[in-house]
Amino acid sequence: MQHLLILPIALPLAVGAIMIPMEDQRGRVRATLGILSTLVMLAAAIALAAQAHSGGGVISVYHLGNWPATFGIVLVADRLSALMLVLTAVLGLCALVYSLARWQRMGPHFHALFQFQLMGLNGAFLTGDLFNLFVFFEVLLAASYGLALHGSGVARVKAGLHYIAINLAASLLFLVGVSMIYGVAGTLNMADLAVRIPAIPAEDRPLLEAGAAILGMAFLAKAAMWPMGFWLGPTYAAASPPAAAIFSMMSKVGVYAVLRLSLLLFGADAGASAGFGGTWLLAGGIITIGFGAVSVLATQDLSRLAGASVLISSGTLLAAVGAGQVAVTGGALFYLASSALAIGALFLLIELLERGRDVGADVLAVTLEAFGDGEEDDEEDDEVGVAIPATMAILGACFLCCALLLAGLPPLSGFIAKFAMLSGILNPEGLGKGPTDISPGGWALLAALVLSGLATVLAMMRAGIRSLWATSGRTVPRVGVIEIAPVVLLLSLCIGLTAAAGPALRYTQAAAVSLHSPQGYVQSVVEPAR
Repeated sequence: MQHLLILPIALPLAVGAIMIPMEDQRGRVRATLGILSTLVMLAAAIALAAQAHSGGGVISVYHLGNWPATFGIVLVADRLSALMLVLTAVLGLCALVYSLARWQRMGPHFHALFQFQLMGLNGAFLTGDLFNLFVFFEVLLAASYGLALHGSGVARVKAGLHYIAINLAASLLFLVGVSMIYGVAGTLNMADLAVRIPAIPAEDRPLLEAGAAILGMAFLAKAAMWPMGFWLGPTYAAASPPAAAIFSMMSKVGVYAVLRLSLLLFGADAGASAGFGGTWLLAGGIITIGFGAVSVLATQDLSRLAGASVLISSGTLLAAVGAGQVAVTGGALFYLASSALAIGALFLLIELLERGRDVGADVLAVTLEAFGDGEEDDEEDDEVGVAIPATMAILGACFLCCALLLAGLPPLSGFIAKFAMLSGILNPEGLGKGPTDISPGGWALLAALVLSGLATVLAMMRAGIRSLWATSGRTVPRVGVIEIAPVVLLLSLCIGLTAAAGPALRYTQAAAVSLHSPQGYVQSVVEPAR
């Protein structure tokens, strides 16, 4: 167990490096290695989550090279990090299985890029210092550039270039912000920063806060907060379904960084900087929810609808962070898990729904013409696996589950998540603790959650009627078991979250309590070094 913390980073790095020199004809070998690697990552993530939740909360710390945390590279796993690792592994596994039917053959080095993407995501969730957070950001972004362009096509190239440009600008802001913080505090270790920030002199504090604001802009651009999220819809809509599914976790990296750093560095113990930026986060999150709701209603394309749903999800999480209440944060973490699984399932489902309307077949034809199938020795058909019976009924049931989850309607986990957040807004001290005054921001967030759910219901109803009930120009698509199984698995996990809402909410509430009281995190990382 001592070295388990490094496994989610070292394993995909090693497997991806092994895959690069492999000949293109060894598609089955690369696919098998990718699936096995992701399964091991999932097992490691579950073990870390169980360890983090045991004994009232255990924070695991791994010192690379056995250097002290204040000088060397340190990895830290608590409840929040472990939750993000589990979600990444689950989405990665489902996207990889889905890609085996056809999408892995639409371009070179898909599996290697996918492993590097998982490595970057896992590293961003585990790192304990800002410099290596930047390093893992760049690793996952570099891999995502290749995955965004995977399959070629004019739409992907155009959206990919915009995506690369905005992320390069955000990376520049990241470096500037980190440099300013280091110049003031003299350290980039997150826990050490939490110790030093309260003692920073008043004359240096404006420079620290300016650096934090610039750093926050980089995170918020990656989290797609309005007005910096214009890149998300076109990029996610143009990406291949497996790439779009794992991309839905990339916006959560920005949210994770904002959540982690805002409560660790600018919590109640931060002195004069306590609560820095919270009001802006709340306002920006609510505006992002509104922008996403309008986008959901305005779009006629299922892929763009899924991208707009990511905007609503990001806005909801950012606003919950800005609210600064433990109960709201706990509900938001439950919402994060539910929405990540549901949006990933929707991105995988969209191509199956559109296939019967001859949307997506053109992309496949162009891709195959450009790259070939890349599997000459495997003698595989373009369509892999056994077709499922009652195709439209299963696709319709999956779409209905996605609609209920994203709109936050009962009885699924999306409703429980929104109810937990609304309960935290209306009863910040807990049920039965007496009346409390609700701030205008709380009322605005409550209204945004309700109205965005209504907008999602209307948009999903319209999309469902057009995709499932309209008969004009539609043929029943051939959908393989290997394609529908990942969608069913993701939705089944959401149903499992519904059935196990009590334990899941206890986990997220405990994670929220630890985030709002980070003394245990700081002591676990810094005190052994001192």
